[in-house]
Amino acid sequence: MAAKFRIKKGDVVMVVAGKERGKSGKVLHVERRIGRVTVEKLNILKRHTKPNAKNRQGGILEKEGPIAISNVMPFCESVQKPSRIKMKIFEDGRKARVYQKSQNETLDKA
Repeated sequence: MAAKFRIKKGDVVMVVAGKERGKSGKVLHVERRIGRVTVEKLNILKRHTKPNAKNRQGGILEKEGPIAISNVMPFCESVQKPSRIKMKIFEDGRKARVYQKSQNETLDKA
């Protein structure tokens, strides 16, 4: 069974541990089964490829590698700091993810 995380694709996160500490970016992919996220323009890996049908020239390709989900935290724009997330149930019955540092700002668009 896959673990449940409060980080979703499209969220802005900040890396709090590891070689990319202090940098932030948008989440491109969340791999719940192994507990890793791929963040835009962070943890760049170099892949050496031979020429093939897709890539005629071959060479060195650069792409984002996964980062452990425990090493990233959602970034709150209003406070300009990373913050934990909690679930909030509104009067009309809808649930939304909310930053703990700024209680009134939600992450969900709805």
